[in-house]
Amino acid sequence: MRHASNKARPLNDFADLFQGENVAHILIIDDSPTDVRVFTTLLEKSGHRVSSAGSAEEGIARAKRERPDLVIMDVIMPGMNGFQATRTLSRDNDTSSIPILIVTTKSMETDRVWGLRQGAKDFLTKPVSANELLTRIQNLLPN
Repeated sequence: MRHASNKARPLNDFADLFQGENVAHILIIDDSPTDVRVFTTLLEKSGHRVSSAGSAEEGIARAKRERPDLVIMDVIMPGMNGFQATRTLSRDNDTSSIPILIVTTKSMETDRVWGLRQGAKDFLTKPVSANELLTRIQNLLPN
């Protein structure tokens, strides 16, 4: 049997800082199973509910159906790319209020500017640190 300690529990990692705060449903739209698994593990450990879609088209349909609190969007995907999906979601009355965080390997300033012009609220370049991802997500979620 474990006994409760009066001492403060040390943080195991940065994700512990967000445990239980502003828990949200986050939709990951990314065709990389590895990236989806890494992001899902981090987000679930932080207390968020996560769903995913492996293509932009599937992601748009899920966003309309599930109405997540935030979308993490990759750019480079087969078929419709993440810029097109971001534009579609941000211009649709049913999904325009959902913040989109683009997380991609595209690292040119023009990519960042273009993503924001399509309706994304923020842009990160892979690989992204857990600290940075969780901080950006917290900043985009409604208070």
